[in-house]
Amino acid sequence: MRWVTLYARSRQVPAAIIALLTATAGMWFLARDSWSPLPVMLTLTAAIAVAAIGLSGQDPDLDRTAAIPWPLRRFAHLALIGVAAGGTVLAVQELGPNIVDLSIIARDAAGLLGLAGLAATIVGGQFGWTLPLLWAAIAPFVPHDGSTTSQIAAWLLQPSGTPAATWTALTLAVTGAATYTARGGRR
Repeated sequence: MRWVTLYARSRQVPAAIIALLTATAGMWFLARDSWSPLPVMLTLTAAIAVAAIGLSGQDPDLDRTAAIPWPLRRFAHLALIGVAAGGTVLAVQELGPNIVDLSIIARDAAGLLGLAGLAATIVGGQFGWTLPLLWAAIAPFVPHDGSTTSQIAAWLLQPSGTPAATWTALTLAVTGAATYTARGGRR
């Protein structure tokens, strides 16, 4: 059990949990009367971004040479971030009058998680927040003309059942999770 404690501390998990809860509660408080896909996207992005900072340890070379199998732990860490972010959003939305569909929350959390995994692999775990935040910053400004390109670029804000948004999120989730699980954070 000691390795779990050491792993959690080396990945800043206690600070990430506090930041995740604070970001989610703060976003819900600000948007509680107009809870819709946009505040949900912002809340998920904030929650995943603060937790993604711990996707690599203090010494990536030490992580790579450890005698324990890292891929399973990397995948579990990534999955737990998604479950914690999505679960927290689901919990706080029950406090308000408006409910966003579970499929939108699951789709957005999975895609943002894949982006965090890609960012951690490409630029390092301490920058795991960059790609989710970048995509979330661009998505609201994409023109909603109904084209496939706009549906892909703004997949975070598309309604439930939009095939282009679902496939984009699924592709990002699988690619990011597979890349991060296999390679880990950049040195």
